[in-house]
Amino acid sequence: MSKTDTMTNQWTRFQNRLYARLSQRRKAVSGFVGEPEPRTVGSFARGRQLVAGNLLFAGFLVEAQDTELWDVTAPSTGFDNERHGFAWLDDLAAVGDMRAREKAQRWVWGWINAHGRGQGPGWAPDLTGRRVIRWINHAIFLLRGADEHQSRMFFRSLAQQTWFLSKRWKAATPGLPRFEALAGLVQAGLALEGLEQMADPALRALARECDSQVDEQGGIPTRNPEELLEVFMLLSWTSAALSALGRGTPGAQASAIKRMAPTLRSLRHADGALARFHGGGRGVEGRLDQALAQSGVRPHHATGLSMGFARLYAARTSVIVDAATPPKGAASYNAHASTLAFELTSGRRPLVVNCGSGESFGTEWRRAGRATPSHSTLCLDGYSSARLAPPTQGAEREALVDAPHEVPIDFEDAFEGTRFMAGHDGYTKVFGLTHARTFELRFDGRELACEDILLTAADKAKRQFDKAMDASGLKGIAFDIRFHLHPDVDAALDLGGAAVSMALKSGEIWVFRHDGVGKLSVETSVYLEKGRLKPRATKQIVLSGRAMEYATRIRWTLSKAQDTAYAVRDIHRDEPEFD
Repeated sequence: MSKTDTMTNQWTRFQNRLYARLSQRRKAVSGFVGEPEPRTVGSFARGRQLVAGNLLFAGFLVEAQDTELWDVTAPSTGFDNERHGFAWLDDLAAVGDMRAREKAQRWVWGWINAHGRGQGPGWAPDLTGRRVIRWINHAIFLLRGADEHQSRMFFRSLAQQTWFLSKRWKAATPGLPRFEALAGLVQAGLALEGLEQMADPALRALARECDSQVDEQGGIPTRNPEELLEVFMLLSWTSAALSALGRGTPGAQASAIKRMAPTLRSLRHADGALARFHGGGRGVEGRLDQALAQSGVRPHHATGLSMGFARLYAARTSVIVDAATPPKGAASYNAHASTLAFELTSGRRPLVVNCGSGESFGTEWRRAGRATPSHSTLCLDGYSSARLAPPTQGAEREALVDAPHEVPIDFEDAFEGTRFMAGHDGYTKVFGLTHARTFELRFDGRELACEDILLTAADKAKRQFDKAMDASGLKGIAFDIRFHLHPDVDAALDLGGAAVSMALKSGEIWVFRHDGVGKLSVETSVYLEKGRLKPRATKQIVLSGRAMEYATRIRWTLSKAQDTAYAVRDIHRDEPEFD
């Protein structure tokens, strides 16, 4: 991080503290314009753990049965941000009983006493927006049984935080943080008596963000599916709040929602979860369906790419491929070197996955999760198809550099299904090789056939390949094609090492086969999942070989075993885990 960036961050924090203190001059509002309606979905299992005193935020578990939330020493910045953002209020409201409500009330009024006067790290625009939305959403839950003094404290704090947002939303980073700040400001302005004058300027600003941050295809610069869902929900909640008051949604916002809905549907696997790319996870269960239903945008058949991803779907088998260049610049701080990586889900069961974001497990896991070997695609000689910028002293964020410049794609109908072809030049500079993939999903969803090709596309590339061959002592350029498996998949080598059989909890059996060009093995891997204390152990299929010529072709298939029924009744229930 440069000296200029450091000074800018220090100035931003100073301004936040200053306006947080100035907000104390605001008087309490008298109440709500109408009864707030909860719009956010929480996790009952996480709520029960919170009631029991188990605080799991940002990958850290703190047992605090006898310690109040704000007396706990935060083990990380992420932990602090999560508790100050109050998304956990959704989980306590999901439980909804007396113990959950009492805990929620203690923690909300505890925040007012400990931080409400402008102290602490929670006074950042995005966290404040997130917090205000939750307080308004769950106000009926929180205020039940509260006395007059507590109610006055609650409404005074809401008024102060709303005023702070009106002054500081511009300081939020463009993208999700700014959407959070503005959505919180809009919803507070619409919901709180006497603050109506704050809503319209914020609505106009929100419309401008929709125009600048949501492209014509309904995507956002980070290409993070889960982040797209978060933005979509914020816009949908704001539209619902406007509708409840008999007001229409501004055109730019309504148009953004209309563009984003089909994109999100295309990024959804057969099990209803989002594809896990560029720092995003599967999404909170039920949240995507709720957001799409609230939006009122009717489903329609999408063609081409959605936010740079290709989706193949047949008979409840979904394949989603990263088929565009990675995000650039500031949008790439959480991006992954995942070009041409894919995920496959069969019914309710993920089969092939990417390792995911390791952000909640520390810096090293975060970096590892961003590398190409952590994705289900081909990797050359251990290199990633894009590199992380060298960290500088004090750097917290690392951009992707040396990424693919061109990713040509093509869809076409095949004899037995749908075919998708793509390639990228991320390895051309070092090895002179272009990686191309062809996916063909059969109409019955029972087989995915693929061909990976490494080729030199021009004379200059051939000369670079010759140099790389010389450097290898003419042993060839090593490649590994990886297929990371979901932890619930039971995999083992079969047919004397010529295939891998994979059993899903649904009872389906899938088989991986190849053309013999590479060497097949089953190795250990990890599944990086938010909301857990540590990475989950899993397995990966690895097909290894060496590129010796200007063109190397590797063919493989993933197919259901012949004795796997066309329709499997998947009745196994997944119990929520907490480890």
